[in-house]
Amino acid sequence: MYSEKVMDHFTNPRNVGEIENASGVGTVGNAKCGDIMRIFLDIDDNGIINDVKFKTFGCGAAVATSSMATELVKGKKVEEALKITNKAVMDALDGLPPVKVHCSLLAEEAIHAALWDYAEKNNLKIEGLKKPKSDINEEEEEIKEEY
Repeated sequence: MYSEKVMDHFTNPRNVGEIENASGVGTVGNAKCGDIMRIFLDIDDNGIINDVKFKTFGCGAAVATSSMATELVKGKKVEEALKITNKAVMDALDGLPPVKVHCSLLAEEAIHAALWDYAEKNNLKIEGLKKPKSDINEEEEEIKEEY
């Protein structure tokens, strides 16, 4: 059973869309379930996330976790956003069923991937940021490019 917050973020997702010329873009996917998340960040010169958008192809929990993740990072400094975990996303949504926990992990990974892209574009080293791993296979990569 999904919480009211999960249902709200699924039926009324926040921050859907793309940011043109984004400071950082992160795309992650789960080959087992087929969910693909892309997060766009607009980061100012002070390292503050002024805007964030997402596009997600997946189940209701994937949409809800993407929506909540964007809410959690908006207005935060890059270093603060890096500390947002899948547990924080789940807690903010009042929990997820055990079979949907992987969606919150994808949300965390998408944030990190977007931050990695931002750091790469700007030749920055962000303490604690690691290169994102990807289990998106080639077929999903093609879908992602179209998406």
